[in-house]
Amino acid sequence: MPSASSSTKRAPSSTELRVGGLARLSTCDWPGELVATVFLQGCPWACGYCHNPHLIPPNAEPAMPWSDVLAFLETRRGLLDGVVFSGGEPTLQAALPAAMREVKALGFRIGLHSAGPYPARLAEVLPLVDWLGFDVKAAFDEYERITGVAGSGHRAKASLLHVLASGVECDFRTTVHDALLDAAALARMDAELQALGVNHHRLQPFRPTGCTTAALLAPASGS
Repeated sequence: MPSASSSTKRAPSSTELRVGGLARLSTCDWPGELVATVFLQGCPWACGYCHNPHLIPPNAEPAMPWSDVLAFLETRRGLLDGVVFSGGEPTLQAALPAAMREVKALGFRIGLHSAGPYPARLAEVLPLVDWLGFDVKAAFDEYERITGVAGSGHRAKASLLHVLASGVECDFRTTVHDALLDAAALARMDAELQALGVNHHRLQPFRPTGCTTAALLAPASGS
């Protein structure tokens, strides 16, 4: 598991959105909607079960320029319901609000996947967002065990409060691996969420695809 000292990643200074990948058609990234999903480069956390670890380094070479993504979206006006910004952690990038406005100007609804490591940045984009998939890692004082980053639970809680205050439609979900979240840990998390006013929260099973953490892959391989 990464140590807290590995948490010194910062958003690139470039005003150009750094795109790590593009799914031209997805039916699962925003349930019930036909969308394109833009995967953004960079994440300040290093969760062991991450299935997109290649998107964690913030300064990796972009897979394509943002202008190419916009050109593609121009050809899908009237065909797709929306565009989802995923990652990585999209709110790491300072160019995200401007990119969302460009996509809205094309007539698309906006979806976002976030775990909330940057509360102020999330609050800034929430007025532009039509739907949010918010990843809750654990009870907030137990986040470091998942993310490897001290104080990450405090940031996630602040972001979750912004989400609840915004009224944006949100899918609160938690990835569950038995080695990281046992029944007692899940109960602690559920109690915290209910106390904050989260009435709908779902659990999703760990997926080994893309994961590079050997300790987490071992039990999955024997299941």
